[in-house]
Amino acid sequence: MQVWKFGGTSVGKPERMKSIRNLVTENQNKKIVVLSALSGTTNGLLEIGETIKSNNVLLADEKIVALKKHYQTFIEELFGTPESLAKGQKIIDKEFNFISSLAGISPFTIKQDKELVAQGEILSTQLFSAYLEEVGDSVVLIPALAFMRIDADNEPELNVIEEKLTALLDAQTDKQIIVTQGFICRNPRGEVDNLKRGGSDYTASLIGGATRAEEIQIWTDIDGMHNNDPRIVKRTFPVRELSFEEAAELAYFGAKILHPSTITPAKMRGVPVRLKNTMEPKAPGTLITANVTQVSEFTAIAAKDNITAIYIHSTRMLNAYGFLRKVFEVFEKYKTPVDMITTSEVSVAVTIDNPENLDQITEELNLIADLEPHDYNQSIICVVGNFSADKSGIAKTVIDTLSDIPVRMIAYGASEHNMSILVDTKYKNAALEALNEGLFKF
Repeated sequence: MQVWKFGGTSVGKPERMKSIRNLVTENQNKKIVVLSALSGTTNGLLEIGETIKSNNVLLADEKIVALKKHYQTFIEELFGTPESLAKGQKIIDKEFNFISSLAGISPFTIKQDKELVAQGEILSTQLFSAYLEEVGDSVVLIPALAFMRIDADNEPELNVIEEKLTALLDAQTDKQIIVTQGFICRNPRGEVDNLKRGGSDYTASLIGGATRAEEIQIWTDIDGMHNNDPRIVKRTFPVRELSFEEAAELAYFGAKILHPSTITPAKMRGVPVRLKNTMEPKAPGTLITANVTQVSEFTAIAAKDNITAIYIHSTRMLNAYGFLRKVFEVFEKYKTPVDMITTSEVSVAVTIDNPENLDQITEELNLIADLEPHDYNQSIICVVGNFSADKSGIAKTVIDTLSDIPVRMIAYGASEHNMSILVDTKYKNAALEALNEGLFKF
């Protein structure tokens, strides 16, 4: 059993959906196929939701009609027989009737908003399954809402997912292709919820872990994970192998090809993850596994923007035991993760990427410490590789490469795979270029 996930651009046009069918049926291996919404659909549904919240029902109806028209054109190009076209028409009529019904609900709550956004994946998977049935494939659609669960902390319940999914799969042993939705799930109240944006990768990993799959394949429009951001850096190359730890660091610190949470379930169950390109399916992509055959000193670089740096000084000066505990209790209270931390005897500097509760955090920190003005518009650059303790010169090489870039913070030594550097975002592109030329051999 393999788990294959396809993103929105991979299913965004009828011809691409057909090419996905060709990919998943090239051999007789049993597959679970996880689909995102058609490209543009989630943003369209979010816009409809915002319009409903503003009580502009007429504009919401116009947006719904426009989105349905897009799907109308899509099914006319996707299906080849009148019977299948009628089935596709029935699917979009049903789901858009539901979308229209949400527009009439007042007040429009978070519950309705999540039900609305879920329609993107519900539509794409039904249409894909109907197309596979039209061409005679052995396929069944298993709704993610029947097995995907999160707890009160919005964390997936892997054991529950495994139990429910196993039972559903045991009832469909004669099917070669199982289609399901990415992103969507149910919360402890049984309501429709989601795994946040980009969560289809997470869905695939959770399913792969729950089924002990042979491999999880994440299909996008990029040839695997690159050693640097190809949108910024002139010369990059795909990385053919990554360890779970390296991939997790890169995903968390900005590598766009992979959702940050994806690696955890796969690593827990020892399931390899392969990143593939739907535009070049024969390309090897990137394999993420526990057993990397080629170990590189420097593997890849990623960058994370919209960082705020907070500089905190103890009011008790030396020997201020308990100070860090009090500081981190403030961040814990407001559920705000810290990305980087550097400390001295009387000071600590931290970075956060979520400023939602920054005012409250600042107010409470001022009660126990002196604060310098925050630094906004910062970027964390994450250099990933094999930095074992017995290796010398790693930090010097990186810092020498950045000799012309003002560096605000450095975090190194907590992990054997990551060195993090904080710079003002206006220097980010120059830093990425300098590191690319200084750390990699072309």
